[in-house]
Amino acid sequence: MSSFDTPHETGRFRLTGREGRVIGGASGLMVITVALMYVFASTQLAVVNEVLFGAAPILGVLVYGAAIFVGELIAERGVKNDDMGTAFGGMVLLQLAFGIFGAGVLQVTTPEARLEILGITAIVTALMTAGVTGYVYARSATFEHWGRFANVSFIGGVIVIAVGSFVLPILLSVGFVLIFLGFMLRLGYEIWQVRDRRNVSTGLQIIGVYIAVAGVFVHVLQLVMRYLASQE
Repeated sequence: MSSFDTPHETGRFRLTGREGRVIGGASGLMVITVALMYVFASTQLAVVNEVLFGAAPILGVLVYGAAIFVGELIAERGVKNDDMGTAFGGMVLLQLAFGIFGAGVLQVTTPEARLEILGITAIVTALMTAGVTGYVYARSATFEHWGRFANVSFIGGVIVIAVGSFVLPILLSVGFVLIFLGFMLRLGYEIWQVRDRRNVSTGLQIIGVYIAVAGVFVHVLQLVMRYLASQE
């Protein structure tokens, strides 16, 4: 248990200045990402998903996964070295990865419908984030193991999707669930980092929370699209 992991600390819900900066920074990055999804959906970038996942679902997973991993690595290195140019480059890669993926999901809809779908997705994602945040802050416990579980879930999802891509297509849905779960677990882990790891750079925490929320967002986006399609 962290030295900050006390009932007094976990029982509060009033945000400190540092926590407010992390939430504000991650929220700002998400606003940009959602805007990119909407804009890219009307461009040729929207066909990237079709090309990648059409060739093989695992190809899309690996390409986007690599983009997110490399983008995070570059952005975090820039923050650690106080090199804003490098940090900005990493964030651009992350924004493009999530923006292009989301655009690919939205491309089959009209511009008017896209605003509604993105709005619904934002509300659902915000509620899920609030639920995870409330759970983490209400418990006097460490959530470091959630980070390990998230990695296991990501790896398991990739393996299952790889098998589903070439052998058992029914496993693709299982892989989707595992990767979605991985982002949810990482979200809880990153929120715990904000709550207890006060010695960690605010910039690094903004990046961590942003990636987790963006990952949840794109998965919820796909679920919203499937639900609306089933109602037609």
